[in-house]
Amino acid sequence: MKTNASNYRNVNENPCNMCMPMGGILPFKGIENSMVIIHGSQGCSTYMRRHIAEHFNEPIDIASSSLNEKGTIYGGEKNLKQGLDNLIRAYNPRIIGVLTTCLSETIGEDIDWIASDYLKERGMGDFPLITVPTPGYGGSHSEGYWLAVKKIIEKMGQKTPGHSGINVIVPNISPADIREIKRILNLMQVRFTLCPDFSDTLDRPFSRPYKKVPDGGTTLAEISEMPGAAATIQLGVTADDCISPGKYLETEFGVPLYNIPIPMGIGSTDLFIEVLKIIAGSAIPESLEQERGRLLDCMIDSHKYNFQGKSVIYGDPEQVYAVAKTCMENGVFPVVAASGSKAPRLMGLLKDIFKDHPGECTILNGTDFSTIRQESARMGANIAIGHSDGRYLTEREGIPLVRLGFPIHDRVGGQRLLSVGYTGTAMFLDRITNTLLEKKYKNYRSSVYQKFYQGAEPDSQCCMEGKGEAI
Repeated sequence: MKTNASNYRNVNENPCNMCMPMGGILPFKGIENSMVIIHGSQGCSTYMRRHIAEHFNEPIDIASSSLNEKGTIYGGEKNLKQGLDNLIRAYNPRIIGVLTTCLSETIGEDIDWIASDYLKERGMGDFPLITVPTPGYGGSHSEGYWLAVKKIIEKMGQKTPGHSGINVIVPNISPADIREIKRILNLMQVRFTLCPDFSDTLDRPFSRPYKKVPDGGTTLAEISEMPGAAATIQLGVTADDCISPGKYLETEFGVPLYNIPIPMGIGSTDLFIEVLKIIAGSAIPESLEQERGRLLDCMIDSHKYNFQGKSVIYGDPEQVYAVAKTCMENGVFPVVAASGSKAPRLMGLLKDIFKDHPGECTILNGTDFSTIRQESARMGANIAIGHSDGRYLTEREGIPLVRLGFPIHDRVGGQRLLSVGYTGTAMFLDRITNTLLEKKYKNYRSSVYQKFYQGAEPDSQCCMEGKGEAI
C-alpha cells in the first residue's frame, strides 16, 4: 500500500475535535455521586452542558465558577470557592472534579492550592476534591478524558492487599458499549471494576421523582481497590503514557497492564476474550462462541457489498483505530483515516494495520474537517464513519455518513448505539452495509444511464418489455 501521512497544521478550520475540559467532564459522570465544576466563564460550562446533553439526551448538570472581568484581572479564587459552596449545598456530592478552562489557565490560577485551601477553611478534611488542568489549548477532548480518569485513580486509589479482581478502563464509548463489555465480563465470570462507568448515569431509565445526581457509576470503594487488582485491561492503545491510567497503576503499584484496542471486529474482540481467559482462567461460554459465529456469518453475508466501500474514518484516536481494523477485516478499505487529536501513537498503529492495504490511504493527525473533506474527495471516498460533525461530508461531497462516537447531535440514540463485542460489531457492519446499499440503489439508474447512454435523456432510452416505462 501507499500511505500519505500528514501531521497537524497551525490553523484549523472546522476542527475535528472538542476542547480538553469537554472530555474531562465525562469520566466524572461515570463515578457514583459525583459532580463537576468548571473554573472559567459561564459560557464554557453552558456550551459543554448543551453539547453533552444533546448527545446523551439526558439532563447534564455542570457547575461554574462564572469568572467575569473582575475575576479575570484580580484572580478567581473567590468565585471558585463560592461556586463550590453552592454546588455542595445543592447536590451534596461525595466527590467533586474541578476542571480548568483556557481563561483560568491563562491567568495562572493555582487550582491545586485553591482546592486545598478551600478544604482547610471549610474543615472538610480529605474530601475528594480532584483538580484536573484542562485548558482548551492543552489538548483535545480525548486527552482531557484520559487525564481525568488518571487523576481520579491517583486521588482515590490506595495501596491495598492484592485481590483477584481485574481493572477494566474504558475510553469514551457509548453507554450501550459499556453495558456490552460488562455483559461479556459477567459471562466470563470475571470479578472486575470498570472505570469510568457512565452506562447508567448518562443513559438512565425514566423514573420519578427526578434525581439531580443519577444512580450508578463506579463506586469510590471500587476505585480505592484498583491498585490491588490482579491486572488492568485498558482499552487505550493510543493514549500517551503521561495520561494513561493503566500505566500509572503499573508504574506506581505494579499492576500488570494489558493495553488492547476497543473490542470491535473479530480480531480485537478475540483478543479481549483471550486476555480475560489468560488473566481470570475462565472458560469461554458457548453463548459467546455462538455470537462469534453469527458475526462471521454477518461478514460472509455482507462482503459482496462491502468490498465496494472506500471509507473515510475520523474521530477519537481510539475509535479511529478500532473502526479502521474492523473495516480492514471486512473489505471496506479506508482511503482516509483522520483524528483531530495530536496522537502520534495512532499514526504508527494505523501504518501497521495498513501495510497490507491493497490501495492508497491518507492518514491525518491533528487535522480539521476542511482537510478531511479535501482528501475524501480526492481519494474518492463513498462512505464516512464518525460523529455527526462530519455531516458536511454528506452535505457538500455527497458521501453518506454512518454515525459513530461522540458527539451525535443530528440524530437521537447516540447513547444507545452498540458497536463493540461480536454482537455490536455485527450491528455496526449492518449499518455500514445498508448505507452502501442505500447509496448504490439511490443512484443506480442514473449511473446506468450515464455509463451506457451518455448524453441521452433517460425517458428516451430502453423501456421495460411490454410497458412504456423507462428502466
